[in-house]
Amino acid sequence: MPNNMSSVLAVILGGGKGTRLFPLTLHRSKPAVPIGGKYRLIDVPVSNCLHSGIRRIFVLTQYQSESLHSHIGNTYKFDMFSSGFVTVVAAEQTEDSSDWFQGTADAVRQSMRHLGNESWEDLAILSGDQLYRIDFHQMLETHRASRADATVAMKPVPAEQTSGFGIMRTDPTGRICAFDEKPPPERLPGLVSTVPGQKGPVYLASMGIYLFRRRALLEALSNEAHDDFGRHVIPAAVPRLRVQAHVHDGYWEDVGTVGSYFEANLALTEPRPLFTFYDPHCPIYTRPRFLPPTKIRSAEVVDSLLSEGCFIEKARLERSVVGIRSRIGAGARIRRSLILGADFYESADEIQRGLAEGQPPVGIGEESVIENAIIDKNARVGRGVRIANERGERERDAGNYYIRDGVVVVPKGAIIPDGTVI
Repeated sequence: MPNNMSSVLAVILGGGKGTRLFPLTLHRSKPAVPIGGKYRLIDVPVSNCLHSGIRRIFVLTQYQSESLHSHIGNTYKFDMFSSGFVTVVAAEQTEDSSDWFQGTADAVRQSMRHLGNESWEDLAILSGDQLYRIDFHQMLETHRASRADATVAMKPVPAEQTSGFGIMRTDPTGRICAFDEKPPPERLPGLVSTVPGQKGPVYLASMGIYLFRRRALLEALSNEAHDDFGRHVIPAAVPRLRVQAHVHDGYWEDVGTVGSYFEANLALTEPRPLFTFYDPHCPIYTRPRFLPPTKIRSAEVVDSLLSEGCFIEKARLERSVVGIRSRIGAGARIRRSLILGADFYESADEIQRGLAEGQPPVGIGEESVIENAIIDKNARVGRGVRIANERGERERDAGNYYIRDGVVVVPKGAIIPDGTVI
């Protein structure tokens, strides 16, 4: 572990209700949402921290934190001679505040009673709903070499994407000298940065990843009207403090909406995806579950990811991600879909009792067709069900399913009776 990383503490922001990822956040916090078949979103920033030598990590959350607590407790265990930890800090009522977190900066502000008990020089502030790999040791080198009060991880983006980001202009030394949140096209000429190795006009977008010196952070958080880093703290800091850019030219994706989450998962099935969970040098860690191998019987699987412990019988899967303990019945056809799996196995007796009561088993029933959909954990999709959103609806709320960004989402534990057409 790089020695200078021992003075860095990390905070991962779990977000609020996770409304943009609803209904995947109906029963869990945003960092606990499954991704890649066997992982959780929280595993990405935690793994980046651990590979970078950051061993002390707080996860700040306030909604549906039970499954996140369980996952972290079962995954990130340090030995008794280590000072490392990964721990969840939920919003709490105190003598000073009885409010929920009002934004990203307010979450850190309210959690300082816990963070302040640790010894650290710099705080890494990360998001819990992004997919990326980054070496925070390199970012810390940028931060300290420039004597910055704060450093922002930035990614070059094309002009057509600038309206979705906070765009920052840097001077030749990399210091940020202008900031514009989601600028319209007419303001882009004033936001061009010069970046070594990059040709033409470069627009640098904030990745929502920050490094703050302790003194600078306490000063920035002293203004209690500033609740959010992106909207308040960073714009206010740019003219007053030295705020440096750290340019990241690798893969980075915000998976904070159902649409972006869906596409980022499907991208993993490509022959050479831009991001892969497989890296022999920097694997993404997750909970070891000791599940048996997946059993496939006369199935056809094309460009898909299969997790452990599944049963797939005479089905066809195309460009799909199948989560742990998934059961897919004979004749089922699944295309461009995410099957998030299950938290448990049903015994043969439990399946028979459920069928006698009109309840399909957990998983995908025989002869069902699933296209462009997300089937959350423990959902029960009956026989002969067709889920394809053939009417092309963008948004809809129904009793046992939702449509978001054109993707049908069957929430955790929902029941879709035999023969249903969605």
